[in-house]
Amino acid sequence: MRKLSSIIAVLAISVMATAITAHAIEQQPQIKSEVVIKVGKQVNLFHSGTADVKKEICLKDVIPVYRELMAGGHTTVKEVGKVKVLDYEGEHYFKAEVVSGEIKVGDIAKKVTASCLIQPRK
Repeated sequence: MRKLSSIIAVLAISVMATAITAHAIEQQPQIKSEVVIKVGKQVNLFHSGTADVKKEICLKDVIPVYRELMAGGHTTVKEVGKVKVLDYEGEHYFKAEVVSGEIKVGDIAKKVTASCLIQPRK
């Protein structure tokens, strides 16, 4: 009987400690930091480096930029701006300038058959 009451006491303390910890975690403020890249700022466009992409995307092209938003179990795609390709940056990057909208890191610049991931300039 004594062992049973000891086991029940330990289990009760464990459950209470878990509940207190979970409550403390829920009340911590959530801080989100998203960098918004505005008109006139430069970005890098990451691409696969294949000949298809280099043939599809040319210097001085203005390419629409899209953001994929997940909500309610499905993904919606929304145009958020445009970038102009300025130069080549190595084998897998283009240097580009934001010409309209507000773009975030992770947005996607899409042309007919080629896509590039928006990355910050370093």
